[in-house]
Amino acid sequence: MRPVIRAAVAADLPALVALDEVCFGATAWSEVAWADEFERLTEDRVVLVADSGSVVGYVVLLLPPVVEDVVEVLRIAVAPGERRTGIGGQLLTIALERCTGRTVLLEVAAGNESAIGLYAGFGFAQISRRRGYYPGGEDAVIMRWREEA
Repeated sequence: MRPVIRAAVAADLPALVALDEVCFGATAWSEVAWADEFERLTEDRVVLVADSGSVVGYVVLLLPPVVEDVVEVLRIAVAPGERRTGIGGQLLTIALERCTGRTVLLEVAAGNESAIGLYAGFGFAQISRRRGYYPGGEDAVIMRWREEA
């Protein structure tokens, strides 16, 4: 069954916390951090989930109200058993539809080749690197997307 991409609701909070822990381990956001994201949904946050009867993926955007300001993909993840099924692409497609005419930035671990490939397929290009940014000394790759005019 293909998941439905929808806006997150408060009832999704426990599933998001659990999925974030599975996907990011020691660097997962705390329940308090996730609750803070939900508090900001009407201000500058967009949280979308992939729902196939349960939450199997999500994306979090920092979407400033000023159009000239850069949008940031703060977090994107897909449950390990659901990866390479197109869910990440679905999430990114819907997220980028909310960013028409804007510049979008994200960071990704340099060794996460599948994520880098996904982002490049959507037109993201590497613009910078943060050396030794992640635990263990892995670099962060900064990527930018700008919709073609």
